[in-house]
Amino acid sequence: MNVFLQYCRVVFVAFAVLGLTVQGALAQGWPTRSVRIIVPFEPGGGTDIQGRLLSKKFTESLGQTFIIENRAGASGLIGAELVARAPADGLTFLMTTASLSVATTLYKSRMKFDPVKDLQSVSWLSSVPLVLTVKLGLPVRDVKEFIAFAKKPGNTLNAASNGPGTTSHLAIEFLNQATGANVTHVPYKGGGPASASVLSGETDFVFQTAVAIQPHVRSGKVRPLAVTTAKQSSAFPALPTMNSIFPGFVLDNWYSIFAPAGTPQEIVTRLHAEILKAIKSDEIRNFMASEGADPVASTPEQLTSMFDDEIKKYAKLIKERNVTVDK
Repeated sequence: MNVFLQYCRVVFVAFAVLGLTVQGALAQGWPTRSVRIIVPFEPGGGTDIQGRLLSKKFTESLGQTFIIENRAGASGLIGAELVARAPADGLTFLMTTASLSVATTLYKSRMKFDPVKDLQSVSWLSSVPLVLTVKLGLPVRDVKEFIAFAKKPGNTLNAASNGPGTTSHLAIEFLNQATGANVTHVPYKGGGPASASVLSGETDFVFQTAVAIQPHVRSGKVRPLAVTTAKQSSAFPALPTMNSIFPGFVLDNWYSIFAPAGTPQEIVTRLHAEILKAIKSDEIRNFMASEGADPVASTPEQLTSMFDDEIKKYAKLIKERNVTVDK
C-alpha cells in the first residue's frame, strides 16, 4: 500500500509539473493573433484615448496587433456585455470606468449578464477625481462656505451632471446625503454641456472630471473647491479632498481593464506585466497627467476588491437616495 501511495504521489507531482509547463508555454506563446480591447464609449473620450495608447504599447511589446473596438451605448453596458459573452481565450478585453460599478445596480433589471461573475479583473489602471466646481458668481471660497451657503434658508442651488446615473450625478447624491443639503439635480447630455451650464451661470456647480474642467479652471472661468478621490490629486495639488472634510465622501472615476471570466490566469498575469511596463512610459504618464489621472496599475486581486467595494457603495447610495435613471 505504501508503495502504491508513493507511486500516486509521483504521478500527481508529474502531472502538476506538466500542467505548469503547459500553462507557462501558453503565456509565452500568447497572443497567437490580434487582440480586441473593447471600449464601451464613443471614440475620442478619455477611455478611448488611453486605450489606444496602451494598445500601441502592447502591440510593440508583444508582436501582435491590439485593436480598439468602440461599442458605445447603455452607459457602457453594451460593450461590457460583449466582453462578458466573448470566449475566454485571451483575445478580448474590456477597458472601462467607474460607470460599470454604478450600472451594476442602477440597470440591474435590464442587464443580461453579471459583471462580477462574468468578468475577470486584470488591472485598475488609474485613479481620476471629480472636481467640485462652482460658478464665479457664487459667493463661496471653500467647501465649508459652499455647504453653509447651500443650507442657508432661502438659498436654492442647482447642480449640473453629465446625465442620470453618471458618477457626476451620484456625487450630487453623496453631497446631499453627507451634508444634509438639498440641492437640485439638473442632468445634461454629457460633460461638455454640464460644464458649459456652470460657465454660463445656468447652474451653480458641478462635480466634473478633471480633464473636462481643467481648461476652464486654468482660464479662471470657474472656481474649483475640492476633489472627490481618497487622496489629493496631482492635477489639483492645492485642492483638499471631500473625504478630508466629510469622511467617506469618495468617488473615483477610475479606468480599469477586465477580461471574460475564465480567461487563463497566465494570460491575465502576462497582460498585467505589460500594463506595468506601459504605464511607466512617458507617453502614458503624460497623457494621464493631462487627464488629471494618477497611475495605479493594481494587481488583478486589488481590482477585484476595489470593484466589489465600489458596487456595494453605490448600491447603498442608490437605495438610500432612491436614485433612478429617470431622476
